[in-house]
Amino acid sequence: LDVTPLSLGIEIMGGRMNTLIERNTTIPTSKSQVYSTAADNQPAVDIHVLQGERPMAQDNKTLGRFQLTDIPPAPRGVPQIEVTFDIDKNGIVNVTAKDLGTNKEQNITIESSSSLSDEEIDRMVKDAEQNAEADKKRREEVDLRNEADQLVFQVDKTLEDLGENVSEEDKKDAQDKKDALKSALEGEDIEDIKTKKSELEQVIQQLSMKVYEQAQQATQNTQGNNASQQDDTVEDADFKEVNDDDKK
Repeated sequence: LDVTPLSLGIEIMGGRMNTLIERNTTIPTSKSQVYSTAADNQPAVDIHVLQGERPMAQDNKTLGRFQLTDIPPAPRGVPQIEVTFDIDKNGIVNVTAKDLGTNKEQNITIESSSSLSDEEIDRMVKDAEQNAEADKKRREEVDLRNEADQLVFQVDKTLEDLGENVSEEDKKDAQDKKDALKSALEGEDIEDIKTKKSELEQVIQQLSMKVYEQAQQATQNTQGNNASQQDDTVEDADFKEVNDDDKK
C-alpha cells in the first residue's frame, strides 16, 4: 500500500502548521477542514500548503501557495472557508479552498509532493524528533497568543452584545483588562500574557453571569406566584462541544 511519506497541511494564524493529512496515511485519501478569517473585512485568504512534521510553518517544506479572493466583507470569524486535500493513487495532491458563503473556490495541484528522497524524508522526521521539546514550547506560546488575541476580540463583541446591561464601571474594568492584555501581547513575557489573559477571562465570566442573573430575575418576576406551583427539578442538558480553535 502507498502512504504519504510526510504530513500535509496549511499555515494558520501565528505561523503554525495545521495538519490535515497525517504522515503514513494510505492513499488515495481526502480530508476537509473549515477555517475562517483573522481580521474584520478580510478580502482574501492565503493558502500556504506545507509538508513536514514540525509545528511551525517555517520549519517545513513549502509545496505551493494560492489565494482565495473576493470574500464578502464580514467580521473576523464569520466567513467559512473549507480547505480540502485530495491525494490520488499516484500521490498527486489537489488542494481546494472554498468560500461556503459564496461557493467561490480556488485550487492548486501539486505533483511533486513525493519527490523527496528517502534520505530527505528520514532527515525531516529526525529533525522533528530532535526538536520535539523546543517545538512543543514554541507551539504552546503561539497557541497562547492566538487564544489571547481571540479573547481581545471577544471582549468587544461581548460588551456590544450586553449593551446597557453592563454598568460603566464594569465596562471600564473590562476595557482596562483588555488593554493590559494587548500590551502584554506586544512583549515577550509569556507568564505576563498568561496572567493578563486569565484576568480578562474572569471579567468576561463575571459580566456574563451578571447578565444571566438579571435575565433570570426578570423571568422570575414575570412568572410571579406561578413559580411556586412548578417543579423545581433541574435536568442536566447534553451539550455538544464545538471546536473553535482553527481560525485562519
